[in-house]
Amino acid sequence: MNKGIWILLVIMAGAMLPIQAGLNTRMGKVLDSPSWATLISFIVGAFGMLAYVAVNREALILGSVKSAPAHLWVAGLLGAFYVTVMVLAFPRLGPALTFGLAVAGQLLISLLLDHFNVLVPHPHPINLYRILGILLIIAGVVIIRKF
Repeated sequence: MNKGIWILLVIMAGAMLPIQAGLNTRMGKVLDSPSWATLISFIVGAFGMLAYVAVNREALILGSVKSAPAHLWVAGLLGAFYVTVMVLAFPRLGPALTFGLAVAGQLLISLLLDHFNVLVPHPHPINLYRILGILLIIAGVVIIRKF
């Protein structure tokens, strides 16, 4: 696929996050437990991924799972933390502020990962324009919060 299609897919995936948070928040209210709502979200997602790999006939080599470094397994905990925080913050802050702050946090850590060449194939050094971009996102969050 070309870069334009990937850009569109990423925008669509990002657009799904507030919808997911809203649905998970409602599930948390129905169950009277944000934690159970998060767990159910992950279980449903796991079944969805099982169906996806089955349809695509992707093989899993158990030896490669065993050889994965321990620190890579933290990704699942990070996902659980993220979804739980979104479920808890969404009704308190609203979707615009919740995801404005989430985007600001994502861009800030992405900038650092790029600069220090951590988890990325090629470094992309911090420069004035990249810092300006982060500041504009933070300014947008402040404006959303104020109005």
